[in-house]
Amino acid sequence: MLTRNCLLLFLWFVFDKGSLSLVRPPGPPLSRSRLGKENPRSLAGSMRNGASGIQRVKRGWVWNQFFVLEEYMGSDPQYVGKLHTDLDKGESEVKYTLMGEGAGSIFTIDATTGDIHALRSLDREVKPYYTLRAQAVDIDTNRPLEPESEFVIKVQDINDNEPKFLEGPYTASVLEMSPVGTYVMQVTATDADDPTYGNSARVVYSILHGQPYFSVDPKTGIIRTALPNMDREVKEQYQVLIQAKDMGGQLGGLAGTTTINITLSDVNDNPPRFSKSFFHLRVPESSAVGSAVGRIKAHDLDIGKNAEVEYNVVPGDGDNMFDIITNEHNQEGIIILKRLLDYETKKAYTFKVDASNAHLDPRFHSLGAFKDTATVKINVLDVDEPPVFTKPSYEMDVYEDSPVGDIIGAVTAQDLDASNSPVRYSIDWKSDLDSYFDIDPVEGTISTNELLDTESIAQHNITIVATKLSNPVLTSRVAVTIHVLDVNEFAPELAIPYESFVCENAKVGQVSESCINVFFLSSSATMWPYFTDNTAGIVTLQSSFRRHSQKIYFLPVVIQDSGYPVQSSTGILTIRVCGCESDGSLLTCSAEAIFLPVGLSTGALIAILLCIVILLVIVVLYVGMRRQKKKETLMTSKEDIRDNVIHYDDEGGGEEDTHAFDMGTLCNPKVIKEKLLKENRDLFRRDVKPDLKTDQNQPPVSQDSADICNFINQRLKENDVDNSAPPYDSLATYAYEGEGSVAESLSSIESLVVDTNEDYDYLNEWGPRFKTLAGIFGEQSDTQSDTTTTTKNRL
Repeated sequence: MLTRNCLLLFLWFVFDKGSLSLVRPPGPPLSRSRLGKENPRSLAGSMRNGASGIQRVKRGWVWNQFFVLEEYMGSDPQYVGKLHTDLDKGESEVKYTLMGEGAGSIFTIDATTGDIHALRSLDREVKPYYTLRAQAVDIDTNRPLEPESEFVIKVQDINDNEPKFLEGPYTASVLEMSPVGTYVMQVTATDADDPTYGNSARVVYSILHGQPYFSVDPKTGIIRTALPNMDREVKEQYQVLIQAKDMGGQLGGLAGTTTINITLSDVNDNPPRFSKSFFHLRVPESSAVGSAVGRIKAHDLDIGKNAEVEYNVVPGDGDNMFDIITNEHNQEGIIILKRLLDYETKKAYTFKVDASNAHLDPRFHSLGAFKDTATVKINVLDVDEPPVFTKPSYEMDVYEDSPVGDIIGAVTAQDLDASNSPVRYSIDWKSDLDSYFDIDPVEGTISTNELLDTESIAQHNITIVATKLSNPVLTSRVAVTIHVLDVNEFAPELAIPYESFVCENAKVGQVSESCINVFFLSSSATMWPYFTDNTAGIVTLQSSFRRHSQKIYFLPVVIQDSGYPVQSSTGILTIRVCGCESDGSLLTCSAEAIFLPVGLSTGALIAILLCIVILLVIVVLYVGMRRQKKKETLMTSKEDIRDNVIHYDDEGGGEEDTHAFDMGTLCNPKVIKEKLLKENRDLFRRDVKPDLKTDQNQPPVSQDSADICNFINQRLKENDVDNSAPPYDSLATYAYEGEGSVAESLSSIESLVVDTNEDYDYLNEWGPRFKTLAGIFGEQSDTQSDTTTTTKNRL
């Protein structure tokens, strides 16, 4: 760093041609001067003025001190340094200012003298240096006398921090039996003091506790083993205390400590060992195959995977009867029974068992074989056992309907113990709730107790119990399956009535369609000359079948089973004579079949017929509604029929045509109904065509008018003398206006008639101004009255 600062000063002198001199008292080296930052500014200024007229700024700053001691505890502010410029002649014309980090709060400057002081104690570990800016200005005009300059105040370090192990306490492990110098781990202590100044941060490591087992490197802090063959089985855990001291370990340095817990990792350096060389076990002969009959254990001082033990039965007396497995949880050897024991056959077994390591370490093969051997003796204990059946299960057959008491079979059980106790037999009542069977308690013979029926129960499953007479608590059970054999007592029958057909054009030997599988004909069959049986179908014996001669043949079929005794029955097969295509496909068999297409099913035909019926019903309903609508069109009007235009100019059919036109459409329904009630006879006839000779407009009049009476009488006479009228009573209606309207008819056809009745005489009373109008309407009224009278006379 000193070299770098010297280089910067040299460059500064070169650019400024040695115009600025620095006076520094002896002290710490300048860490990093900010003067270099000012030189480019001066250089740039000189370059702007050209090479021939270089203008330089002469600075006369003097730094008497660049360092401040940390953790200063004095009562007065600590003196840092002094700022001075050559322009200051000591006449108090220059004022010094200080700016930057801590200016005014941490550092203060005397504006007149340029002395800088630190106002409080500083800690290098908090902030190692401060960057400030200083300037000299004219005290009167406040004009800068020198450009602003930047400098650094560095906090000088003292040894006020001890080394610290930031990650302690530590945990480490090393394999047991490791050689001296085996690496364990490395620890590092950190000192917050300045490592570039003095020995405050130079740390030296030493071991305070843990010798002679471990050692530590004083410079690196690496911990290694110091003793050979450290055995985990002797001591597993070690606690080591490590110290780190600064100042290079010299007197007066600060120290810090940490603890390291070191564990010796296990290696497989110990073989398994039995606690004793002879194991004596006792096993009841009733022990089940696969059960554990005893436990032995070999202890291994190692742990974990290195302590796993494998057990093996040495071939000899017991390897066929016993096996041994390892319990993974506690490494015990469990002896397993491979076969049933029998005290009466063999009373004791002696064999050897080996215990060895499952995972060997080749480094310790020289220590010898890593296994141990022990002897195991097993004595078989006599146990009073239940009787044993000669078979694991029994199956028996019996015919249904066998007489009660018939023997079906027998079961046998015996006591294998030395006492050879008698055995008694019984049937478990839960397996034979209906008591179909019985058993002889001494002989074990099973007989029927009820009549059996294979159609009801074809198989019976019962349980036989054998009890030891000397010890009734000891029992054995065996399953007995009894099959009830069927006796051929029912003759086979056809499940449903079967039908077949034969074509009229069938040839001799042609197979008829059949719906049953195997049958043969009865010798008494009446159709024998026509058909025969070939076990696959019905074969024709003649070639000419005619439906008009015989449509149906009833063929007796004998059905026979293969049971004993043989049973048979006779069924009837119906054969129809049908018309067929040339390829033999069915065309028709009867009148019903004529209408049934061969390719359509009955359901499809029903659906088609149903659709046709629905369409017909819709058409009929539609026609009926149309007729009803036409009829209501003429009769539903509340007004008089004459107010409507009705065409009835169709030509009649002569005297016999009595329905050419319905005259009722010209009648008021209400008036006709009243007349019918009064006269109590049918006056409404639709078979007479009215006289249409007179077609003049008939003015409406009141019912009490004399004109209408004369009109009706006149028309009545005309009808009485009419030779073309039919020879029976008929109804004639003559332009009758309906009743019920106070304003009478409002029809535009009769507007002239209404105007005729209007009296305009009141216009004469309105004065001279209406005289002319009264005369006009008066003449018009007289003219219309004459016309109406003439019309009435014509009618």
